[in-house]
Amino acid sequence: MRQLRYLAPIPLVVLCACATSDQTKLAGAVTTPLADLNVVQAEIPQVLLDALDQTYMAPKSSACDALRHDIGALTAVLGPDLDEPATSANPGLVERGSGLAQAEAIGAVQRTAEGIIPFRGWIRKLTGAE
Repeated sequence: MRQLRYLAPIPLVVLCACATSDQTKLAGAVTTPLADLNVVQAEIPQVLLDALDQTYMAPKSSACDALRHDIGALTAVLGPDLDEPATSANPGLVERGSGLAQAEAIGAVQRTAEGIIPFRGWIRKLTGAE
């Protein structure tokens, strides 16, 4: 019977895979236990590694186009700033509802996957995955 508890999330994963269009978030939720054990590591984008190495270095060019390009590269990796105005108009009720349902389904898969490893927080600390 113990093996069946590990198979229980499979219908939930299949249901979420059919309901969501964002497969990368679903894949991230499913592979959470592997990341906790430091088996799967997220690759750090090169633009962030460059920013870490050259934190206080002046930009190569002070032209507006060059600065826009550099800031755009960081924005693509980090996401928009909090004070940046929304680019899309106010979404309708259907779009907001489907987005919420999708986020909750992916969250349920992630919580189920996280529950597979007992003492997850300690294991993440000990393996260096944190």
